[in-house]
Amino acid sequence: MRFARSFYTSDEWRACRAGYLDKVGGLCERCLAKGIINAGDSKHPIEVHHKTRLTAATLADPSVALNWDNLEALCWKCHREEHHPTIRWRCDADGHVEL
Repeated sequence: MRFARSFYTSDEWRACRAGYLDKVGGLCERCLAKGIINAGDSKHPIEVHHKTRLTAATLADPSVALNWDNLEALCWKCHREEHHPTIRWRCDADGHVEL
C-alpha cells in the first residue's frame, strides 16, 4: 500500500498503534479468543490491523484510520490469513518453508 506509506510512519499512527496494543495487552486478539496466548516475537511482532481496510479515500479520515473500534491486534499468521487466506506457507529469507 504505497499510498499509505507516509501514514504508517506518522507520529499519529505510531501513537495510536502503541496505545491500542497497550489496551489489548499486546496479544493477538484472534488467538486469545481461541484460548491461545500469543504476544508475537522479535521476528514476527503483533501487528495492528484495520478491520475496514484503508483506501486512498479513507486514509485521511481519523474515524477509519485512527479509530480503535476499527483496529485489531493480530499475530503474523492471523494477519496473513486475513489478507491472504489461501496461502498456507511462506519462505523465510534463507528459503526455508515456514507454516
